[in-house]
Amino acid sequence: MIKINRQKNGYAILELLFYVAFFSILSLVVINAMITMARALKETTIHAELIQSGNIMERMSREIRQASDIISISANDLVLDAGSGKTIEFKLVGSDVQLWDTSTNIGNLNSPNIIVTALTFTQIITTKGKAVKIVLTIRPINDASGNIQDFYNTIVLRGSY
Repeated sequence: MIKINRQKNGYAILELLFYVAFFSILSLVVINAMITMARALKETTIHAELIQSGNIMERMSREIRQASDIISISANDLVLDAGSGKTIEFKLVGSDVQLWDTSTNIGNLNSPNIIVTALTFTQIITTKGKAVKIVLTIRPINDASGNIQDFYNTIVLRGSY
């Protein structure tokens, strides 16, 4: 009687094909999940920048509310009398909203990642006082989808009520 020695000396071609296919599919799933997470992070960052830009409107509102009078107002420039010879000015220069304190540039109110596409000041005068209506439109620099955010506010001056 002849004894046949059947030993496995490696993988069969079908096993090899199965493992290659399995790891390929697993790799595709992992890569797709990473791409989805990267997109979600980018969208969250853009949304956070837009929300943070609401601070521009808050700063302007606070300064206008504390002012005693409007010295000059135009579509993109507002100069306020802050009392004691001090002036506060907001103006749109290029794509930045700048804050000036008594002819000294304090700096931009918007972050470098935000472009201000429109800023409009409108004076409202009633029998009881003065107010300023602000319309601010911004968009993120690194947003390919073109998201824009509009902010609106009407602020009554301190000495006007």
